[in-house]
Amino acid sequence: MTIKDIAKLAGVSVSTVSRVLNNHPDVSKDAYNKVMAIVEENNYIPNTSARDLGKATSNNIGVIVRGMSNPFFTKIIYEINERVEKNGYTMVMQQISASDDEIMAGALMEREKKLKGLIFLGGRLDYTPQQVSCIGVPFVCCTFNNKYGTLDKSDYSSVAIDDNQAAYDAVEKLFNEGHRKIAVVLSRPDDGSVSQVRYEGYVRALNDFGLELDDNLVISVNSFNIADAYSGVKEWLDNDFDFSAMFCIADNMAMGAMRALRESDFSIPGDISVVAIDGIEFTEYTNPQLSTFCQPMQRMGKDSVDILIDIIEGRGHHRQVELSTIFRVGATIGTFK
Repeated sequence: MTIKDIAKLAGVSVSTVSRVLNNHPDVSKDAYNKVMAIVEENNYIPNTSARDLGKATSNNIGVIVRGMSNPFFTKIIYEINERVEKNGYTMVMQQISASDDEIMAGALMEREKKLKGLIFLGGRLDYTPQQVSCIGVPFVCCTFNNKYGTLDKSDYSSVAIDDNQAAYDAVEKLFNEGHRKIAVVLSRPDDGSVSQVRYEGYVRALNDFGLELDDNLVISVNSFNIADAYSGVKEWLDNDFDFSAMFCIADNMAMGAMRALRESDFSIPGDISVVAIDGIEFTEYTNPQLSTFCQPMQRMGKDSVDILIDIIEGRGHHRQVELSTIFRVGATIGTFK
């Protein structure tokens, strides 16, 4: 497929297609959507690096970071870079928004930077063979796996925690302190991301502990960032629902939720207990310190690079690594009286 084919299918000019593919701002939203729908449907990758075909192959390893404002990735990126350089390679990183397609971004980077391999830091959990067919180098999914997808395990690697079990453990921690009305703050319960996996762990825990799922206690804020969690929880609190604890599926969300709780005159943990998952550095300094299930960030970065380089250099094969969380006691969980 060429850009002429795309232009014909989209009903636009070739120059419009070119502007869309090169991220020019002077394109209407309607034209942009038409072109990108055809691009994604056909897994079209523009050959922007044809002029470089005669050059030597690089030692670049690409890292696509999905979610530009997520501080959880900071330590992982640092470890990836250290490990990549230690092995004689160069890290090439690109940050994309949570709404962007990391597979398309990775495929473009592969061709432009002549990558040896790719690490996706954050991403969807539902890849199919057709979707990843545009990637011609080995890749590792770091911090997530392919739980809802159809990839064969021999075709990709992943390094992640058991998100379902971590959520289960968080609810169990609250239950053991006497809490029976436990709200959950998440992106959405059906978005195909770690939000959905952790929500399923929340529901599984409620069922095992004999607690009824109350849809009124499910707080969807449609993202993982602090501001959306703050505004979403702030608005939800106006409903005056009965609850004694809040499970936030990510530390970022917990920081926003805790501010909303304080501004609504709830004390933590006196009135409301809060627990989360991630263990980002900021939350060591919240007041009170956040109780959270910490992910082994440095280990995630190290294992992702080691697996990828073993595959690149012919010493290993694709595998899926599952790591454990460590609970940081913090000071945001109290006993329900």
